[in-house]
Amino acid sequence: MSNSFPYLTFPSAVPEVVLKQRRSAERLRAERAARALKAKATHKASRQVALRRAEAYVAEYRRQERMEVALRREAKATGNFYVPAEAKVAFVIRIRGINGVPPQTKKILQLLRLRQIHNGVFVRLNKATIEMLRLVTPYIAWGYPSLKTVRELVYKRGHGKINGQRVPLIDNSIIERELGKFGIICMEDL
Repeated sequence: MSNSFPYLTFPSAVPEVVLKQRRSAERLRAERAARALKAKATHKASRQVALRRAEAYVAEYRRQERMEVALRREAKATGNFYVPAEAKVAFVIRIRGINGVPPQTKKILQLLRLRQIHNGVFVRLNKATIEMLRLVTPYIAWGYPSLKTVRELVYKRGHGKINGQRVPLIDNSIIERELGKFGIICMEDL
């Protein structure tokens, strides 16, 4: 059936509200796509920065190892002894439970964040913390971690406090968002 009156216009088959919703949805889709593109570019840039930092850390660690070996060889050649620098960090693990723990020892274990058996923490070593470790020695095992051990622990069991909640460190974006203001943007920075 053809329209015999071409000068007459009929209302659109699609209501105005639906057309408005379509335009709005299209605009939102375009904005979302633009944001995703920008986020992808930002993510790529941050990954490149993290990679460069990781390479710099590896180079620095290798340089330090070579320096240690050179100093040790030099001392041996001159007939002296080489005494390496003292460790700055210790890893402490609680190995005994709560039965019969004196109050002072219990308080020290709380200060070290060792509330349960098999809990482990990194502790910065100074005179006070070494004395605390000496007092709770029957309840803990501790030692000086290597770089490899620290890296494995942080990658496998690393958690952070974010808004009062314990969050696993599974992505560099979490670290960058929370610690970026301190210049820490990736796992290798930790």
